[in-house]
Amino acid sequence: MPTPTALTTYQTPVLPEWVDYNGHLRDAFYLLIFSFATDSLMDHLGLDEAGRARSGHTLYTLECHLNYLDEVKLGEAVEVRSQLLAHDGKRLHIHHSLHRPGNAAALAESEQMLMNIDSATSRSAPFDEQVLQRVLALGEAHRGLPTPACVGRVIGLPPAKA
Repeated sequence: MPTPTALTTYQTPVLPEWVDYNGHLRDAFYLLIFSFATDSLMDHLGLDEAGRARSGHTLYTLECHLNYLDEVKLGEAVEVRSQLLAHDGKRLHIHHSLHRPGNAAALAESEQMLMNIDSATSRSAPFDEQVLQRVLALGEAHRGLPTPACVGRVIGLPPAKA
């Protein structure tokens, strides 16, 4: 049986317009990169332009958590690896991690909840059968992957001591 691996969904160099005054990737552009990775994941699942036209469905992001783990600088090559953590008939719980190609250490991680939407009504809808089959296949392929470190984290400060 092959070893399960996350899906490489996006690759890019860090562009000059994405960099701040410190020479680092701006925080907003981490999310842009992860957004492009979500688009690629949609394509992989059959929700590319043709699939959206055929089914009338798309995905909306319901929630997103982003963890910045290391500096990323101008011109660096980066890639996103995506993992399907869980799914039901309408939702995908996904994880994106940003890496230097060939490097296991994550530069950033984003945990997201996506909802399948009927574009005609802007309401949630069950996945189209063709998309559902691809979701099930990806879920099975990712079943053996470990849960990434940043999944399930909560923002908060410890209670103040009296």
